[in-house]
Amino acid sequence: MQAPSSDLIVSLGEAVRDAARRAGALAFPYFRAGGKTAARLWYKEHSSPVTEADIALDAFLKDQLSRLLPEAGWLSEETIDDPVRLERSRIWIVDPIDGTRAFATGHPDWSISIALVENGRPVLGVIHAPIHDRMYEAVLGRGARCNGESLRASEAEALKSARVAGPKPLMDRLERHISPIERLPKVPSLALRLARVAEGSIDIGLVSSNAQDWDIAAADLILHEAGARLTDFTGTAPAYNKPLPSHGEMIAVASRLHPRAIGAMRT
Repeated sequence: MQAPSSDLIVSLGEAVRDAARRAGALAFPYFRAGGKTAARLWYKEHSSPVTEADIALDAFLKDQLSRLLPEAGWLSEETIDDPVRLERSRIWIVDPIDGTRAFATGHPDWSISIALVENGRPVLGVIHAPIHDRMYEAVLGRGARCNGESLRASEAEALKSARVAGPKPLMDRLERHISPIERLPKVPSLALRLARVAEGSIDIGLVSSNAQDWDIAAADLILHEAGARLTDFTGTAPAYNKPLPSHGEMIAVASRLHPRAIGAMRT
């Protein structure tokens, strides 16, 4: 990865963090810890839930981020896709509530994910977990932090007994080749699951097929800047702002363990 094209990217960080915090504050009145959300809820295609909180946060973030960088394109889970984005070298990629099912049922593991992508790769990423009061962030070439503290992925030297979170079928597949592993509860927010790999509380994060750009773009950069990698099982990093913004199965793991981890998933 190369450094951002200008100091503009760095200068945006504070405003993006502020937008994420304010979006979290907008969501709080709808959230009921351990219970059903106060927000109206309905279902999109493939039985994917959406709430009025998702829509409210999406509108707020689109307004705020577009003011910061008017020439940038926009891609969000809750906005109808506009192919004009494909003509833009820079694009905001946003999930206003990543982990809507968790949000709607009172589980704390949901987050707000914001990435600025330049020429297909993220250069700025922010993931805000309001209930946990944790703000993960990274700028390309300048490291990753959470609440101001530097992040570093797991320093484990071996895969055996790795702490793994993700879909059960992928954990089963990994454990056939690496035994034993420590199976952690699946984190409903994919962005947050990957951020926890970046902070070292999860050694390996597994991702099922059909993750979307907005699920992973911010986390991808945070992982990279914390010394980890997010790739498919061939070792290829995701590219963003393509006509179809979806991805296949992936793995997030510290760079030193990455070759062995993807080897285990391929065999």
